[in-house]
Amino acid sequence: MSDTHQGGAVATSAPPSVDEGLSSAALAAKYGLSVSGARPGLFEYVRDLWSRRHFILAFSSAKLTAQYSQAKLGQVWQVATPLLNALVYYLIFGLILGAGRGMTKDVYIPFLVTGIFVFTFTQSSVMAGVRAISGNLGLVRALHFPRATLPISFSLQQLQQLLFSMIVLVAVAIAFGSYPSLRWLLLVPALFLQFVFNTGLAMIVARMGAKTPDLAQLMPFIMRTWMYASGVMFSISAMLADKPAWIADVLMYNPAAVYMDLIRYALIDGYGAENLPSHVWITALGWALVFGIGGFVYFWKAEERYGRG
Repeated sequence: MSDTHQGGAVATSAPPSVDEGLSSAALAAKYGLSVSGARPGLFEYVRDLWSRRHFILAFSSAKLTAQYSQAKLGQVWQVATPLLNALVYYLIFGLILGAGRGMTKDVYIPFLVTGIFVFTFTQSSVMAGVRAISGNLGLVRALHFPRATLPISFSLQQLQQLLFSMIVLVAVAIAFGSYPSLRWLLLVPALFLQFVFNTGLAMIVARMGAKTPDLAQLMPFIMRTWMYASGVMFSISAMLADKPAWIADVLMYNPAAVYMDLIRYALIDGYGAENLPSHVWITALGWALVFGIGGFVYFWKAEERYGRG
């Protein structure tokens, strides 16, 4: 320290700091500081998610219960909404446009209802996922937790809703002559693979929606186009019989069509293996792995940016 006297005043200069010249990274290392909300390693992130599995299940169940809490019919709308959609599509596509060509009514009606329920599972997961971060910024900014719990919870919520709706779907199948058999056991792996696919896709759109909230306004148009291209209301192979074969192949191998066809095959007696594309189970597994693992890693890479800016 040095003193300088000038005109009776005393000026004091402090000695140079021992930290002078150190970079921010060096200072952080020296004092044991870390970035708030920094992204953990991938395996650490998975362990953190697993430790919160009870929260994920409770959060998804609470969201499902609250979804129709203001409606007088409550949870009945979980089943009524896709059934009403199926009725509308049957009137337009089944009766007026004859989209059930190549199928009897006893096959076409369960075919249509199954398609509506199963595609709604994917559609709802994506629509919830795109708002998973942008629609819960208060929670994201207030608490520290793995952000992947949000899109996973929303996908699990949609799975619970579908399982509740399966009671009606099974009743429709039986009413039109498809009775329980060993083939119904295929519903379990088919729904599991679709859930993994849906969750991965929800994580992808969650990251995109966090950066671009307007994506939520565009997504309904994307999902509607996907629905019409996936054979929800008609058999792709029958409807495109007079078109080049590659067009039908592209549509039949898209993931929404693959999972719908697997569940139709498992549930409907008159919907045989000839309606399925070749290597359909390998395709279903491939879509689930690519989107499930890829979507998870894609979402994790932006972990420290969610809720900022």
